[in-house]
Amino acid sequence: MASLWSSLEKDVFNPQKKRLLETVRVWKTGKKKKISILCVVVDTFQPMQPFLVKVKVDRGEQYKIAYRWPLAELKLVDGKTLHQASLDFELQFDKVYKWTASSFDEKKTFIRCLWKLNHRFLASSITFVNVPSCAAEGRQRPQEDRKDTAETESQEELSAYQEMTPKEAADVLKLMEEYEPLVNNSVAFAEQLSNDLHVLDEANLRAIISSEKQVTQLMSSIDEALAEVARVEETLQICDELLGSVKQQMDHIYRENSLLHRIVSNKTRLMDEILFLTTHLDLSREHCDALSQADLSSPSRMKACIAAAEALSGCMSIQIQPGYRKLQSVAEQLIMFETLKQNFESSFISHITSIFELQGNAQVPALGQPIDKLSAASHGLHHEELVPYAPLMAWLRNANPVLFCDMPKVYAQNLSRLYDREIKAFFEQAKTFLLGRRKGSLQESLEKPMAMGSRQQSRWSFPGSREGQEDTPDKGNVIKQMLEQVLRELQPICTAEQQFIEKFFQLSQDSGDLQVPEGRESTASPEDPPCTKPRSQLEEPTAQLLSEIFSCLEPELRGFLDVCNKVHPFGCLQVLVTLNDSVFEMWGSSSALSSSFLNTVLGNMLLLAKSSFNKCIGSMCKEIEEAKMPSKMKGGILPSVSRFEEFVNFSEKVFRTARRRGELDKAHLRLASSVFSSINSLSSANLKVNTDMVMMENFHHFHCFLCQKMIHSLEGKKREAKQRYSEHMEKYVIKYLGQPLEKLNHFFEGVKARVAQGVKEEEVSFQLAYSKQELRKVIEKYPGKEVKKALETLYRKIHKYLSPEENLLPVVWHAMEQEFIRQYREFEDLIQRCYAGSGIAMDFTMEDLLSYFNSITLSNM
Repeated sequence: MASLWSSLEKDVFNPQKKRLLETVRVWKTGKKKKISILCVVVDTFQPMQPFLVKVKVDRGEQYKIAYRWPLAELKLVDGKTLHQASLDFELQFDKVYKWTASSFDEKKTFIRCLWKLNHRFLASSITFVNVPSCAAEGRQRPQEDRKDTAETESQEELSAYQEMTPKEAADVLKLMEEYEPLVNNSVAFAEQLSNDLHVLDEANLRAIISSEKQVTQLMSSIDEALAEVARVEETLQICDELLGSVKQQMDHIYRENSLLHRIVSNKTRLMDEILFLTTHLDLSREHCDALSQADLSSPSRMKACIAAAEALSGCMSIQIQPGYRKLQSVAEQLIMFETLKQNFESSFISHITSIFELQGNAQVPALGQPIDKLSAASHGLHHEELVPYAPLMAWLRNANPVLFCDMPKVYAQNLSRLYDREIKAFFEQAKTFLLGRRKGSLQESLEKPMAMGSRQQSRWSFPGSREGQEDTPDKGNVIKQMLEQVLRELQPICTAEQQFIEKFFQLSQDSGDLQVPEGRESTASPEDPPCTKPRSQLEEPTAQLLSEIFSCLEPELRGFLDVCNKVHPFGCLQVLVTLNDSVFEMWGSSSALSSSFLNTVLGNMLLLAKSSFNKCIGSMCKEIEEAKMPSKMKGGILPSVSRFEEFVNFSEKVFRTARRRGELDKAHLRLASSVFSSINSLSSANLKVNTDMVMMENFHHFHCFLCQKMIHSLEGKKREAKQRYSEHMEKYVIKYLGQPLEKLNHFFEGVKARVAQGVKEEEVSFQLAYSKQELRKVIEKYPGKEVKKALETLYRKIHKYLSPEENLLPVVWHAMEQEFIRQYREFEDLIQRCYAGSGIAMDFTMEDLLSYFNSITLSNM
């Protein structure tokens, strides 16, 4: 119990400044036994008020206050113990609470505590029924006092014979030592003690008789003191009753004072709320008039409308409690705000829409007027006219987002008509400048280059060739300059329009950053155009609006690029280079963010230019591969090789200052592969000259050309050309070497075949076809003079068919010499191994052979 008491005081009541007086463990009568604790507490501060508190114990042995009643609200206490002891009792507040105590003693003590607090603090306002102990409390108290006195006297008698203290024992021993002789005689000693006691009693009686008067005075003083104490007690009882009534009055005054404070607080809060509503929901008469009239004809009136709209937004954005909206004045004010807002929205939208329509119907200068310089129309004045309305557009965005979403669409629909006319006129001027003629002869000027291009293409004449230079002088530079000027004129238009719509319609708040992070550039392929962006960015509000405004820009630009491709047979090269450089320049500049839409358009055009370039290269490759060689061709460099050289020279000149050449490198590889296929197709052609010789010359020429150009992407083709050149030269040399010693060559080929079949070398001479006599007959047919004559004939034939431009005669003749010497040594070795001891030898020696070659070389220098 002590632990429960201390826990309740420490954890529950001390923090609340309460003092615990009594506790009882109870549960609700007639229900499941769920223990709670009823506690009687009083305040530790003045005025002290008693309370009845119900405490619950949770699963974690933590105490929690469930209910609390002021004891002044208690009306009746029913103890249920009139005839027999019972654990049940009832407490009546506004309703009756029935409890069962855990023990009768706790219940009795708890009810006695309530009875005492009732008399002390509540002037007996609580009624106690079925509680006999409390009813007899007043009568039992004197009897209990007398009973306590009797018990005290009996306890004193029982304690008369107590054990002597050490001092008393010492006195007794001292007395016995003084009368030691008498102690031995107990009778005498007892008589002596009796006499001494008699003397002492006599002395005491005399002292009492002598002090009787003083005792009488003392008793009278005690009686007076007792009477005075009784009067004091009566006075205190009266004062206590008076103080009880005063306490009730003070408690009543305290409650009244609390109510007064609450009234004052409520009035203050009410005044604050009224001031808040009247201050923040008040719109001046000037603002109401400005919104009602919605006059936007002058700058001063526009400023008044802007200020009134902002004030209205401030009033309508105030957060008020839902209950305030039920007040009639607040509801009327909010309805008035909504009416002003709707009327002003309608007026402003009508006004701004009329401005959009006027701008969209503006006139464009006619194309027939004389022009000296290509330039695009500026919309600076249109933007300046609309900029003052930007605050109202921002207000409309916040006030009515649904209506605001339609405004960019209305703007795009009207301005797109103006831009369509201007852009079409601009590109007509650009085509006129490009072709050097007026609008009436544009079609004629386009048809003529097409016909010329078809004739040139059929003859395989390139712009860099002699045939093409006469028809298209400096056309490539004109295309590049004109395309660059067109792009320079388009960039400020798109940039200014995008900056205006982002500011006017506040589109930059919805769209993310249009600039690609640096980390993402490194992950892209080096051949991908840097302007191509993810689809998610192209679908942003800004890009969508610009696409509607400049709806005709991409088709017109596409048509202009088609004209550029038609004006020049290889205009696609200039177009590709110019677009590539422009895209890189725009992307690397600080205005890349503001010109993102134009970057997207140019990215699409760059993809189109790449497609046109690839188609051009594809058609060239197809014609190179499908070209038929003339049957009367006598050798030399093939037309496909010459055309490849001309294309490479022209393209390298065009791409000399280009920032990217990935597409060109791919085109070079494709054309080189087609040229190789064209050269390889000679093996199946029915030519009057040696095929290996022609292929050798062409691969050699191809290799020398690539060595001069030093194009990195064609290094593999250069090595392959060198290898193919060496292979065909070896085949050519081996084939022609058989002509001077044809029969001797066939004879020894048969000897090698027999040895390869398993015939022993010493037994080859016993073969009838390869006997010693047959060998001598063959050798006799090739004396030294005949060999020299055959070599001279071979030299003249090689000199006749080899192209003099390639200067391959010394190289081929030297290879012939080395191969002939190797063959001679092979013949000598076979004679030594297969015809040993026969004395057979060639009619000419190694020295004779070397002298033949030297004399032939010197005679033809």
